[in-house]
Amino acid sequence: MEYDYSCSSLSIVLIIDLLRVDYDKILGVVRMQRYSRFILAAVAILGIAAIPTINMINDRASRSDESVNKEHLGDKASFKNKNLDIAVFQGGYGPEYWNEITEKFEAAYPGVQVHLTISPRIGDVIRPQIVAGNPPDFLAISDTEQSGIMASLVKEKGLMDITDVFEEKALDSDQRLKDMILPGILESKRFSPYSDGQIYMAPFNAAPMGLIYNKKLFKDKGWKLPETWDEFFALDEELKKPENYAVDENGHKIKRALFTYQGIYPEYLEEILYPSLANSAGIAQLKKIFSYEPGSFKTEPVKKVLDTLAKLGTGGYLMNGTVGLNHTQSQTDMMLGKAVFIVNGSWMENEMKDSPREEGFEFGMIPVPVFHKGDERYILSSYEQFAIPLKAKNPELAKEFLKFLYTEESVILFAKKSNGTFALKGAQELSRNYLTPGVYEMFSAYEGATAITQEWNIIPKQSKEDMRNQLFKKAITPIMTGKMTTEEWMNQVENAFADIQANMIEPY
Repeated sequence: MEYDYSCSSLSIVLIIDLLRVDYDKILGVVRMQRYSRFILAAVAILGIAAIPTINMINDRASRSDESVNKEHLGDKASFKNKNLDIAVFQGGYGPEYWNEITEKFEAAYPGVQVHLTISPRIGDVIRPQIVAGNPPDFLAISDTEQSGIMASLVKEKGLMDITDVFEEKALDSDQRLKDMILPGILESKRFSPYSDGQIYMAPFNAAPMGLIYNKKLFKDKGWKLPETWDEFFALDEELKKPENYAVDENGHKIKRALFTYQGIYPEYLEEILYPSLANSAGIAQLKKIFSYEPGSFKTEPVKKVLDTLAKLGTGGYLMNGTVGLNHTQSQTDMMLGKAVFIVNGSWMENEMKDSPREEGFEFGMIPVPVFHKGDERYILSSYEQFAIPLKAKNPELAKEFLKFLYTEESVILFAKKSNGTFALKGAQELSRNYLTPGVYEMFSAYEGATAITQEWNIIPKQSKEDMRNQLFKKAITPIMTGKMTTEEWMNQVENAFADIQANMIEPY
């Protein structure tokens, strides 16, 4: 289902969308209260990366990993008998962490009751609340979430300025929160979208995203991990040898495909597109693209990247049927050996923990290949987001909850329950004993690579364009099936840039 968030009023935008919601598709909604909790089965995709900082670990070493230092908690009396309404997107990390951390918050703040709504279709679920001017108090939803609800709130300035939270000390240490966050995150467009020096979204977890492969398969076959695109495509010659075939569910030997992706969610290919653009065109050019600069997407270095993506689809390297598969189907097929590589983030292991796989399957991840040996390698990092709506009923309680999420107890709980890492300095090492070897191993993809993130400027309210549509939804399947040329793809994106530039009326 597609949504159009181009109107100048958030209420109008959301009311129009509300009329288009198919409530039969809003499945797996979970309304979790203190005495009523249910488990959700549906799963979607989300995002981890952490830079070890021993100072943070040493600063907290003497504190228990099971309880927050109560004397650092806020003015609990002012929060007594208040309700906190939280909405969470459920993706690959599952609901267990959220079930437990909200219970711990209630225990730490007597009289507070948390109402937790968690769903893989959370945007559709909370839209009626937002339309009615009664949004949840706290959102754990990214601006890349499928419904577009967060992107609309950003576009319409519907989020609260939370800069003050990051100037305050943590609940369990004497550090200011902003000094605990991984470098460069709070200043980025993802979290300070209006170039006014203020913070409107807070980082949740951090995840490396690259090419996932079966480490055991490569070890058993003696294959070298590809560093360049030439080496990547050359690996297909090995896959043509019968001794390297996989065995399907019917016991038949089949040739492994070189690559697959989450076909009906083509946005996953950003994990190839952006790092490859940085490699081919340069970081400065990538920033021009993120700023919709005319002509920035129609250059030879850009075409080189798009031609490589087209080659993946039309050159015989793509797993049959990929374009019609969802994320769990394509990921399962890859784990069964039907494809050697798939794009994804380090959360894939947790998301697919109960899925079938080749015997001895071991998760590994590498950065996207480069065009020339010795080129600087780039890897895309995913940062999920927290936010507080401007019309939240209990904003101060929501801010206190945000600080509670950044405690050591919460960081460790997330590692234990979700096999993930917060976007905090030292969080990877702090979580090391609780992460599976596969997830911890995937962090090695950062070694020798430069981490980048997508930082699109806000699209003006007057423009109807959606760059995720133009870059992925309206292009990837036609490109992969040979029904669109890369020249047409470039023109499509440039036309979108022109519309956006023509509507640059209101500065942010």
